[in-house]
Amino acid sequence: MRLRKLFLLDMRFQAKYGFYFLYAVLTVIYITVLFALPENWREKAAAVLIFSDPASMGLFFMGAIVLLEKNQHTTCALAASPVHAAEYVIAKVSSLSVISLVVAAVLALAADADNLHIVLSGTFLSGVLFTLSGMIVATNITSLNQFILCTVPVEAASFVPAILHLFKITPAWCRYYPVNVCMDMVSGHLSSAIGVLGVAAMTVILFVFSRDCVLRMWDRMGGAKI
Repeated sequence: MRLRKLFLLDMRFQAKYGFYFLYAVLTVIYITVLFALPENWREKAAAVLIFSDPASMGLFFMGAIVLLEKNQHTTCALAASPVHAAEYVIAKVSSLSVISLVVAAVLALAADADNLHIVLSGTFLSGVLFTLSGMIVATNITSLNQFILCTVPVEAASFVPAILHLFKITPAWCRYYPVNVCMDMVSGHLSSAIGVLGVAAMTVILFVFSRDCVLRMWDRMGGAKI
């Protein structure tokens, strides 16, 4: 029950601050770009667009979300409530995943991409990894500029290898790198079982770290247990 309420509150928060409107506009722009490209380029272009925006939106927006919640004293209220840190993290991941999956589906259909179910699975896994990474950074910063600066290493370690892998510029063993596995799936290709297990393991690690970071953030706001 608490998780469902947190999920719905996050959805309302995103609607209030224009997330849905923003991604409606961006989706139209991305579709226009896709149709302006030669047909044989569209599938790879769609994979790059999906991976670099809707799939990674949690990394870009989590700083603003958490800072707004701090400014509105929402985090103080959550720290004093029965809500668990794990529920807070899951609600954030789930609500942002809804936007990611809808935009990814529209772009994939516009590009006439194969294996839509694999594309959406890859988008979801990518979104989880990026949102958890954004959560870890966001709970340890005090300004948006600081968040942007701190996410640069995450972006470099994620986008550069994944895009190089998409165009087959990296060595064969790099296909097991978690973000490369996600990029394979976003481009419609099912990865190996070892690669998927690597993504699952990374998800668990990031989830534990993000939950602990949320707890520490709440403790700093007076939410420590006595």
